[in-house]
Amino acid sequence: MINSHQIKVLGCSGGIGGDRRTTSFLVNENILVDAGTGVADLELDGLCKIDHIFVTHAHLDHICSIPLLLDSVIGFREKPIKLYSTSETLNALRNHIFNWEIWPDFCEIPNKEFPLLQLIEISVGIPISIDSLELIAIPAHHTVAAVGFEVRTAKGSLVFTGDTTSCDALWNTLNEIKNLRFLIIESAFDNKEYEIANLSKHFYPDLLLESLSRLKSFPVILVTHLKPGKENEISSELFVKNSQLKIEQLRNGMLITI
Repeated sequence: MINSHQIKVLGCSGGIGGDRRTTSFLVNENILVDAGTGVADLELDGLCKIDHIFVTHAHLDHICSIPLLLDSVIGFREKPIKLYSTSETLNALRNHIFNWEIWPDFCEIPNKEFPLLQLIEISVGIPISIDSLELIAIPAHHTVAAVGFEVRTAKGSLVFTGDTTSCDALWNTLNEIKNLRFLIIESAFDNKEYEIANLSKHFYPDLLLESLSRLKSFPVILVTHLKPGKENEISSELFVKNSQLKIEQLRNGMLITI
């Protein structure tokens, strides 16, 4: 019998305020994909179960809970937390977060021989196997070095694009996935804000719908990273103009089984 894997949405907003939480997904109980403000809703025993963190890019809304998570669990763990990302993102974390000025360097705490945090460089297309699933970095195009992630199981794949605008490499990769069941993809701005979306390399509804026409499979499409106060506009622009694709707005607390 093939075991199912559960992905819980801890945060999927493009900002904070009220019940909004920034991007983070809990895979089973021990893997985070990004670590925005939504991680803070986990109880301490849940935080202590996190063994792996996969980071799409170094922007604050995707990494802000990592320093506080480490500080909260250090007295309760006997093995390190492994953080996986590209060399550019790892260097940004080393230089700008874990630098003893913004936050202590948990790659040296409690000591260099047995630190709480291990930084592990990954490359696009190379699987990382954990338990009975694989996580694979996929191409993205953002204002900083960025990737998305495919979560591949025996029953199919879920892809989270991370922050990105459209790019050939992304769609080529998506079209090579044999059983793409779920696609979590962003649309941060509404159509009238297309200029700032293009400048900041995010999707907006018209661009997203145009780009999705390149997709050769038919996964459930879950739209994430909507900017605060723009949720209704973005949703209406996506859903009014779309008549074929199965598109839903991703929401905090959603459970996806794959």
